[in-house]
Amino acid sequence: MADRSATNQDISLAMLRDSDRDRYLACILSPEDKRGALAALYAFNAEIARIRDLVHEPLPGEVRMQYWRDLLEGNAHGSTQANPLASALLSAIEDHRLPRQTLVNMIDARIFDLYDDPMETRTSLEGYAGETASALIQLASLVLAPAEASKSAEAAGHAGVAQAIAGLLLLMPLHRHRGQVYLPLEILSATGLDREAFLAGDDKLRVSAAIEAFAGLGRDHLAKARAAIISPLVFPAFLPVVQAGSVLVDAQRMGAAIFERSPQLPQWRRQISMVLALMRKKI
Repeated sequence: MADRSATNQDISLAMLRDSDRDRYLACILSPEDKRGALAALYAFNAEIARIRDLVHEPLPGEVRMQYWRDLLEGNAHGSTQANPLASALLSAIEDHRLPRQTLVNMIDARIFDLYDDPMETRTSLEGYAGETASALIQLASLVLAPAEASKSAEAAGHAGVAQAIAGLLLLMPLHRHRGQVYLPLEILSATGLDREAFLAGDDKLRVSAAIEAFAGLGRDHLAKARAAIISPLVFPAFLPVVQAGSVLVDAQRMGAAIFERSPQLPQWRRQISMVLALMRKKI
C-alpha cells in the first residue's frame, strides 16, 4: 500500500510538472517527505482550475466538479485506484489530517469559472481568492508544519489574494477572449467602464486605469502578507507567491498593453527568484 501511495504521489508530481511549473518547483524545494502530499494538493488544484479549458458548456464542467466533491465527501463512484491523483489526494488528506471541507469549498468556488458572470465587488473577489489560492497555501502549511500553520493564517489570506490577482492578470487575454471578467465591476465603474466596454477594449485609457487599480489591489494584499508572520517551517507553502510581486508591478505599469504582451518573467528567472526567496524566507 505504501509503495502504491508513493507511486500515485510520483504521478501527481509528474502531472504538476506539466500543468503548474511554479508549484512543481515549490514542491522540489520543500522537504522530501512532504513533496508527495504537496504534489497531490497542487495537482488537484491544477485539475479543477483547468476544467473550464476542457469543456464547452458549464454542465459537463459541473459534472467534473461533482466527481471531486463526491470523492471528498466519501461518495466516490467506483474504485479510486484507477485515478492516481484521486488516490494521492485521499492519502494526503488522511496522512496529514487535512480538512476536507476546505477542499470542497475550493471546488464550489471554482464553479464561478465555468460561467461568464461578472465578479461584482472586491469582497466577492477576495472571497473567491480566499477559498482557492489562500486555502491552498493554508493546506500546504498544514502538510509542512501543522503546529505552525495557524500562526501564518493571516499571511496566507493576503498572499493568496495577491497571488490570485496576479494569476488573473496573466490570464486576462484568455478570459477576455472568452467573455469572462474577473476584475470587479465596482472597479470598472470607478473608472467609467462597464463589462462590455472593458471587453471591447476601445477606451485604452480607462481600461489601463482599471487594470492599474486591479493590480494595485493585489499589491496592497501582498504588502500585508509581507508584513504578517510567516513561520520558517511553513515558508515553502508561500513559494508560489514569490512571482506575484513582479507580475503586479509590471501589470500596473503596462495597463491595457497586458492584452498584447505578458508580464510574466521567463521560467529561469522565476526559478532563481524562488530559490533566493527560500534562502531569505521572504516573499
